[in-house]
Amino acid sequence: MTNNFSIVIPCYNESGNLLKLIDICKKELCANGVEVILIDNGSTDNSNQVLKSIKNSDQLLKTYRLEKNQGYGGGILYGLSKAKGEYIGWTHADLQTDPTDVLNGFKLMDSEETFVKGSRVGRPIADNIFSIGMGIFESIILRTKLWEINAQPTIFSKKFFLSWTNPPSDFSLDLYSYVMAKKNNLRIKRFKVFFPERFSGNSSWNTGLRAKVTLIQRTVKFSFQLRKRISK
Repeated sequence: MTNNFSIVIPCYNESGNLLKLIDICKKELCANGVEVILIDNGSTDNSNQVLKSIKNSDQLLKTYRLEKNQGYGGGILYGLSKAKGEYIGWTHADLQTDPTDVLNGFKLMDSEETFVKGSRVGRPIADNIFSIGMGIFESIILRTKLWEINAQPTIFSKKFFLSWTNPPSDFSLDLYSYVMAKKNNLRIKRFKVFFPERFSGNSSWNTGLRAKVTLIQRTVKFSFQLRKRISK
């Protein structure tokens, strides 16, 4: 690969995963020419100290600290704005998505008109049911087939990113990017990614039924707003 590829990895209270994550990024991603951008999105644990303690000699591995959490989407958007690659995207820091999946995703990027997204396998049944339900609901509301909306990695061209208008700074960013790819008639390519248990720590949002209800409420509200925007 060449250094035409950039991946953003937002980190919020992921100190337990960072050393392993960075080791993988250096040995697998940066070694293959991928620019890796780690965003410490206002972590309240010692993530910032971990990142500062790393002596980084690899110019393709970059870190940024946002003193105040900007939301899931906000941290990613900040990272995307710093990306230098022609093809860019994001994945997660919790190691439930293997960072090396990014390499397979970039291999599928054959033009600026391509949009690549993972498709998770090996998830708990309850989480699968939740994702299927949300996919059906969003497909009905937004009048286009959507599935595995929050799967990672998500990869696209910088040209596509620069066309976005007022993207959301919360968890709706996954939905927004997917729907905008559909609206712009990009070729959607999906590939399977294994979804194991977390290596360390806990999810920052998936903490139970109440968290899921809150996410559904926010997503529903944004979905109707997005439908109005894309119908103009």
